[in-house]
Amino acid sequence: MKQKIVLIIAAGMGLLAFILTHFYLEAERREIYQGAERAQIVLAREDFPSGHTLRADDMVEQEVFARGLSDQVVRAENRSALVGRTLQYPLRQGTGIQWIHVGTNLRELTGLAPTIRSGMRAISIPVSAETAVSGLVRANDTVDIIGTFSFTDPQNPAEMETVTFTVLQDVTILATGQDTARVEQQIEITGGGRRRSSYNTVTIAVFPQEAELIEFAKNVTGSLALALRNPNDRRYFADAPPIDFDTLQRELPRLNRERRRILGGEEATEQQRR
Repeated sequence: MKQKIVLIIAAGMGLLAFILTHFYLEAERREIYQGAERAQIVLAREDFPSGHTLRADDMVEQEVFARGLSDQVVRAENRSALVGRTLQYPLRQGTGIQWIHVGTNLRELTGLAPTIRSGMRAISIPVSAETAVSGLVRANDTVDIIGTFSFTDPQNPAEMETVTFTVLQDVTILATGQDTARVEQQIEITGGGRRRSSYNTVTIAVFPQEAELIEFAKNVTGSLALALRNPNDRRYFADAPPIDFDTLQRELPRLNRERRRILGGEEATEQQRR
């Protein structure tokens, strides 16, 4: 009987030691990880075969400790970059998605260089709210670039002459500030979870000789402004004359008549449709 009591007490002491050790280790673990950086990563919602095209609802997010996390692991802030990509390897449910699964890397998907059409160049120009349509110009928009420049009047060197003309037409905006088209897409997907940032430069896609022209225009006395276009309007207006004060006085009546004719015609067409 006495031997059984000793065994029971020993078992109880062993269980108590196990419980105390468990709590001690948990406390140590919490202390170690208390200040550890965490990260949200992207996981597969279910099993997917190779060749599957990823959709936004194919993925879920999970918080993990960032320490030791490979650069190949896709983080939540880059989740939208996976949408529309084709899996090169099968994925099991709950597996962390890596860039290698879609046969690419983060730089190729999120950098600006891959978005530049071959044979073209990216160049930035300074803008303000006034010259960028109140800041409403966004990446992937198309614009006309209008320049206004002042220079010495050849006939009267003591006076300055100002002229305005369209420098380039149908120019694609690659980025506003540091917000590229992919950032814009991410903002749309998340429902505006991230606010669009203000900007004082825009980056445009131009041909090499046009890049030289833009760089020259940036460094003479004057300014460049953006005229926003409808995305479906790809028309090119040839032989548009430069505008100075004399041209403004001469052409203004004709331009107003033309404007009324075009808008009146559109209004009449719309009434006929009704």
